[in-house]
Amino acid sequence: MNHQASTINNEWLEIGTIVSPKGLKGELRINPSTDFPARFEEPGKRWLQRKENLQPEPVELLRGYQIPGKNIYVVQLAEVKDRTQAETLLGCRLLVNKSDRPQLEEDEYHVADLINLAVYHQITGENIGTVTEIFWAGNDILEVTLHQQPVMAEKNTPDLSNISRKTKRKKYKPKAQKPATVLIPFVKEIVPIVDLEKQRLEITPPPGLLDLK
Repeated sequence: MNHQASTINNEWLEIGTIVSPKGLKGELRINPSTDFPARFEEPGKRWLQRKENLQPEPVELLRGYQIPGKNIYVVQLAEVKDRTQAETLLGCRLLVNKSDRPQLEEDEYHVADLINLAVYHQITGENIGTVTEIFWAGNDILEVTLHQQPVMAEKNTPDLSNISRKTKRKKYKPKAQKPATVLIPFVKEIVPIVDLEKQRLEITPPPGLLDLK
């Protein structure tokens, strides 16, 4: 199962993030958020979203290639001439217009279509949670935020009577609890059904996959 890009808004699709310069001539290493090599290998117009500017700007991709054995691409943009310019773009994102969607094959999906899908256990019928993120680690991984959140055991509150107010603030500042999630490999054996029309997918998890660590 493959995916294609994440949604920036109704107009743009993110295809990758600039992670570092390569060499001295302005080449850029890209961490892709798409499974379509043509996004980086075929010359043509792309858009660059700088961290401080929400409005993307057009750039011209001259060439690109994948580093052998790694899920990293190297691209050359016409507007980036040297390493100094390349370093100013770290963390910026490459975009394409949302209308520029390639034709998908069977079992290929756009990331934007998978985010927020309801996740059901195919055997029990239980609504487990919602897809909130997609990662790549050799294959695509769905991050699912669980509907049934674990109950956190109360911790004993320490005696603060002899500690200064300054120390109290420093040592015992409460931290927000992040929602519990599980990671599910996006492969046919574990995710046999993706129903975009009904906004749901079904999983057949092997033993232990849904256990919280």
